[in-house]
Amino acid sequence: MGNTPKKMKSVSQKQTREGYAFILPAFIYLLVVVGYPIVYNFVLSFKDLNVQNFKLGTSKFVGFQNYAEILTDPKFQLIFRNTIIFTVVCLVFQFSVGFLLAIFFSKKFTLAGPVRGLLLIGYMMPMSVTGLLGQNIFSNTGLVNDLLSKIGIAGPEWLVNTHTALIAVIIMNCWVGIPFNMLLLISGLTGISPEIYESSALDGATKFQQFRYMTLPLMKSSIAATLMLGFIYTFRAFDLMYIMTSGGPLNSTDVLGTYSYELSFTQFQFSKGSTVAIILFICLFIVGLFYLRLLMKEDEE
Repeated sequence: MGNTPKKMKSVSQKQTREGYAFILPAFIYLLVVVGYPIVYNFVLSFKDLNVQNFKLGTSKFVGFQNYAEILTDPKFQLIFRNTIIFTVVCLVFQFSVGFLLAIFFSKKFTLAGPVRGLLLIGYMMPMSVTGLLGQNIFSNTGLVNDLLSKIGIAGPEWLVNTHTALIAVIIMNCWVGIPFNMLLLISGLTGISPEIYESSALDGATKFQQFRYMTLPLMKSSIAATLMLGFIYTFRAFDLMYIMTSGGPLNSTDVLGTYSYELSFTQFQFSKGSTVAIILFICLFIVGLFYLRLLMKEDEE
């Protein structure tokens, strides 16, 4: 009997070692594929590395000079504004429509499953395919202008007009994001017991009161997670803009992702491209900390 605690401790230590052995490959993979590029990018943002001194290895540390030049550049300020507008509009529209669809499809009715599956096609398609599809839909002879012409409206040149190009990209991104929001919010709705609604209905609660005082509070975690993931995916968008408009016309659809790519691989200003990427990372990191703070506050309550 005296050896029992020692045996239990030995078994516990063995299970702990086995657990670490299982997560070690994933940890090494993340360290190499994610950790090293972030650290290297961070170091690169404090250097003056371009196509001229890259091969010679004569780049030097310049401190915060790259950050000062980028943050005071009117072009960067325009692109940062584009990123904020694109993210906020997409989030509001995707979440609102996704929530309505989630409430609708959480009800049991005929063909609910197949129709919901059809709506998920946009989310399951690769973003490159979505970009090519959007390019065709919003071209001068595309679907949108064709439908407008049939009702007597002359459609604009969506992708070459500075006032409409971002709208076209937002529409295509929402087409992908709405099913994603719907899918996450449905999982939260199905976790709410129907008995709660039945009890409140017996007490005289209206549908609006049930939604405001029961559905929303009970879905707080699902809503926060959906908005958080939606912000991350939208704020770091790259491929959709790059394929549909390449950031044009006149940088009207450029966002931080496309601008970082342009600086690094078109203008070969590697340090400035890294600086924009780090600014993008910092923005997402701050939002991530805010989300973790909300989770901790919720756990305390």
